[in-house]
Amino acid sequence: MGVHLVGGGFGRSAFAPFTAEAQAFASAQGAATPRVAVVTVREDADPRHSEDLVAALTADGAVELDTRVTTVGLTDLVDPAIFDGVDAIVIGGGLTPAYHAALEGCFDVIRAAVEAGTPYLGFSAGAMIAAESAILGGWRIDGVAVAPEETAEDLDEITVGAGIGLVDVSVDVHVAQWGTLSRLIAATEAGAVDGGLGIDESTVLIADAQGLRIAGAGSVWRVFPGSDGVTVSSDRAAL
Repeated sequence: MGVHLVGGGFGRSAFAPFTAEAQAFASAQGAATPRVAVVTVREDADPRHSEDLVAALTADGAVELDTRVTTVGLTDLVDPAIFDGVDAIVIGGGLTPAYHAALEGCFDVIRAAVEAGTPYLGFSAGAMIAAESAILGGWRIDGVAVAPEETAEDLDEITVGAGIGLVDVSVDVHVAQWGTLSRLIAATEAGAVDGGLGIDESTVLIADAQGLRIAGAGSVWRVFPGSDGVTVSSDRAAL
């Protein structure tokens, strides 16, 4: 089982470990080509984001994928049946609360598939909702700004909901690019989450049986509560 959390961005090095794992899992099931469910939730069901994801997954031609794309609108729900019989799952980015609502009825199915060995890639919003306690957005705590307003995901106060539960720490994304580290720090200090990980763009945090590792172009930021406040550190990706 591998959970691949990408902080946004389309650098191929953040996607390559996932496609290699998808190929290995498919081969173990006797399939030559991995069947990959790609789910995006976009305004007016715009297909362009899913096209960008597929391009990033297959950019170097190293792995041929049978991509099965589902794109729904911001108020639509995703049918859990789309995950039946696939060898890998990709959940895209966009408005995180919309992804959470659209996929909430699929959480048990996704979690069971991953527990059975199906690799998961969450991109931006797909990374955030993978957590047990998922940060859905927001830019203020008790009315005080703690992050750039443009990162709010159409929410005012920082909002946390029950996510898929693939990782036991909260996740924020686009950290270096959008300044969202302060949101993760503030949410931790306020007790809204028990710490978490912030992932830069074109960077992937991989959680599997071997532990945690990083690939891609940026850093993963660790935020944990302590007796004297919040502790912040970072790890660079292995290029």
